[in-house]
Amino acid sequence: MIVNQDKKDNKPASKSMSSYLNPGAQQIPPSGIRKFFDLVGPNKGIISLGVGEPDFITPWHMREASVYSLERGFTSYTSNAGMIELREAISDYLERGFHTPYDPEDEILVTVGGSEAIDLALRALIVAGDEILVPEPCYVAYSPIIALGGGVPVGVETVAETNFKLTPEALEAKITPKSKVLILCYPSNPTGATMTYEDWLPIAEIVEKHDLIVISDEIYAELTYNQKHVSFPSIPGMRDRTILVSGFSKAFAMTGWRIGYMCGNSDLISAMLKIHQYTVMCAPSMGQVAALEALRNGIEEKDRMVESYNQRRRLIVQGFRDIGLDCHEPQGAFYAFPSIRKTGLTSEEFAHRLLTEGKVATVPGGVFGSGGEGYLRCSYATSLAQLNEALERIGNFVYKLEQVGK
Repeated sequence: MIVNQDKKDNKPASKSMSSYLNPGAQQIPPSGIRKFFDLVGPNKGIISLGVGEPDFITPWHMREASVYSLERGFTSYTSNAGMIELREAISDYLERGFHTPYDPEDEILVTVGGSEAIDLALRALIVAGDEILVPEPCYVAYSPIIALGGGVPVGVETVAETNFKLTPEALEAKITPKSKVLILCYPSNPTGATMTYEDWLPIAEIVEKHDLIVISDEIYAELTYNQKHVSFPSIPGMRDRTILVSGFSKAFAMTGWRIGYMCGNSDLISAMLKIHQYTVMCAPSMGQVAALEALRNGIEEKDRMVESYNQRRRLIVQGFRDIGLDCHEPQGAFYAFPSIRKTGLTSEEFAHRLLTEGKVATVPGGVFGSGGEGYLRCSYATSLAQLNEALERIGNFVYKLEQVGK
């Protein structure tokens, strides 16, 4: 019998290396956001409204603080939980701005971006089979992280008719005896929706009634326009039930620095700290220095960036409406979420054709889960000139679609 062998080294042919992989890792889909972002690379002349990243550069004094720390030789590990000076500054910042006080010693953990904080929280909380409630459309990472942890993601649909707010009726309808955690993300990625104090009160009642733990992803907390952000743990009775997740990427234009944080009851944070210790040790020291400088001296620049986003927000929403695409008015973050249902195309078809024919990159709403199909996520974190040109191209593309349909 002749054995099938590799001709090059005369060794038996090996089985596919994918057979060694965790089935869960194999089954999760790649990011739908990155898929369209990667398509932009080889194509010249594309205007990208795809990736949610500020177009501002990290302010100079924050970069300078980091550079100076390197020049002084500050290149070692920090405390696993993060520099105590940074944790103290975060504590002061949250108490002053959002009425959510936390003890910097044992209730705050500095992480490698908000993404690590979400992963830590879910890994520490999930027991195999637990159901994790996720209002959708939502950030694309939640469901894959839940699945990798052995949990079951359960989508709770939000709709344009209620401005993509989470309603108590929709939440209650999805709760079962296996429900354990509710993930919140307001201001919302991808819809730009926000929640008021009055909106939160019935949600808090349901959380208490069903003994849920909440992970509140508030990375866009500073990016609100007509109303002040209401932090979920500031709602009576919710502080100890909530793990607050935030960071510096969006409001301070520090995406590449990878500095986030999580806050909560010390029993919860201590468990997450152990996972953090064994996986990343600590967040980058030079990034922590820049973040500390941001909180101490960067608030005015942050406010100027927010005002610029507000100007762009008004432009893009009116632009979509002028084109004839329904678009609810986002009250937070830096995303518009126009409906393309009138075109008869799926969100995937529309986004792909807009990219190839109209030279504008967006993200199809379907990648954000239930309720996202029929919409596009468009980041307005780019210049007014780029937004105006993008809107003109989208308008021409939609007009051509309408002419073909006649």
